[in-house]
Amino acid sequence: MYSNNIKALAHFYTELFSMTVTRETSELISLVKDGFNIIIHIPPVTIPQSDFNTIKLFMAVDDLETAKLKAVELGGRFFDGVWSNPLFTVCNIADSDGNHIQLREFA
Repeated sequence: MYSNNIKALAHFYTELFSMTVTRETSELISLVKDGFNIIIHIPPVTIPQSDFNTIKLFMAVDDLETAKLKAVELGGRFFDGVWSNPLFTVCNIADSDGNHIQLREFA
């Protein structure tokens, strides 16, 4: 995943999803949790400041409302709407760089 501010984006993921930094250089930060790995890189080109999504993650959380509020505290935002199916309830947020994430709270 590319970011113009790798330290701020790594902070977002470590605080919201309890990921751990496994490697950090001036060019990248590697995060891991439960075998899932995200590597945040300095981009090879300038990334636009708005409406740019390099990926969309689907992340499980214990409580949607708590996660939405924490995302905002960490510089992200949440979008209106919550949907449910028999397995989980979902909503969408954006991280501090604007990348979209679907949060899933399993039943």
